[in-house]
Amino acid sequence: MSDSSAPSVVEVAAEAATAVAAGNWRRAGVAGAAIGVVAAGAAAGVAIERLTVGRGLRKKARLALDSAGPYGALRGMPGRAPADDGTEIYYEVDEVEPDGGTSAPRKRRLFGRRDPAAVTVVFSHGYCLSQDSWHFQRAALRGVVRTVHWDQRSHGRSARGAGQAQGVAVTIDQLGRDLKAVIAAAAPEGPLVLVGHSMGGMTMMALADQYPELIRERVVGVAFVGTSSGHLGEVNFGLPVAGMNAVRRVLPRVLNALGAQAEIVERGRRATADLFAGLIKRYSFGSKDVDPAVARFAERLIEGTPIDVVAEFYPAFLDHDKTQALQIFAEVPVLVLAGDKDLVTPSEHSEGIADLLPDSELVIVPDAGHLVMLEHPEVVTDRLADLLARVGAVPAAANVGSYGTTAQPGR
Repeated sequence: MSDSSAPSVVEVAAEAATAVAAGNWRRAGVAGAAIGVVAAGAAAGVAIERLTVGRGLRKKARLALDSAGPYGALRGMPGRAPADDGTEIYYEVDEVEPDGGTSAPRKRRLFGRRDPAAVTVVFSHGYCLSQDSWHFQRAALRGVVRTVHWDQRSHGRSARGAGQAQGVAVTIDQLGRDLKAVIAAAAPEGPLVLVGHSMGGMTMMALADQYPELIRERVVGVAFVGTSSGHLGEVNFGLPVAGMNAVRRVLPRVLNALGAQAEIVERGRRATADLFAGLIKRYSFGSKDVDPAVARFAERLIEGTPIDVVAEFYPAFLDHDKTQALQIFAEVPVLVLAGDKDLVTPSEHSEGIADLLPDSELVIVPDAGHLVMLEHPEVVTDRLADLLARVGAVPAAANVGSYGTTAQPGR
């Protein structure tokens, strides 16, 4: 049963803004923590159910869930690609050995010895996530096709953005150049299939916008998952228009202020872990019953993103507009997939992408939220496998498993 006395997102935003203005960073760290999740693409504000289980027991439950699932444990052959500003971008490669197996992370393999005609599938993750967010798809495709998984700058195992350390604003164009660097290092030859979720899909659009010849010469397939080509400033995150307008007025200032006091705010985030869990689940998933270990895995991914990184990246989404760049993908098979209950990048944005690419396949997944690849991995993997078969990346009869389901249909 929901607690009608719980603070609304507008009230939380107002409290955070007031605390920032007054220089009360400890108060802002607690109150503003919820606002940071909005930028994390996982929450905007909901009535929080009253917590009746002791904090110590909840902590033990989180630890038990962390150890219950293997999520995020898959590793490949590591590498680092230097971005154009010197940032080291971390990636991993899952090779396909001649016997059909997958190379061990420590085994060295010269790119020149692999089949130059073999397809490489490059996975790009979303905001405040990491390459591990593709866990189910990675597990299903291991040994079937060569894959590259990378961490966006300042996320996961990649270095903090060198430009951002010097005060340079993050842009989606910069992320596109980062992807270009990863491709040059991890897949310097051969055909490519690009797969991107949320910010990862935007990164692919920026790559096409800046390097159209790369798309035309090497890309044979594309999958956009829960992403957008622009107008993200109009998303209301499921809030009433008036409430979202209030949040928009204070959010940039609050995030900048919180990012400047990251250490204090991180303590606030830890203190409000239960609040974050509720918000993350609300804005990550659309089904009623999600595997608790998967929900906890999503929490860990988002919790691992420092608040100053959240603050640095947020303005880039408001400026993002790559609608024109979509036409560069018109000549290749495209999959556009989204959850019908995605409150972060609503399915209407995916429908808009499909409208501009009339030959694309549009899949709207019922009872799915923003993290559709974790919530309904069997659907996402199945559609990816079909795309890979269509472009000749895998044989039509390839044994690509669904690797399980994590949710029951909504009730």
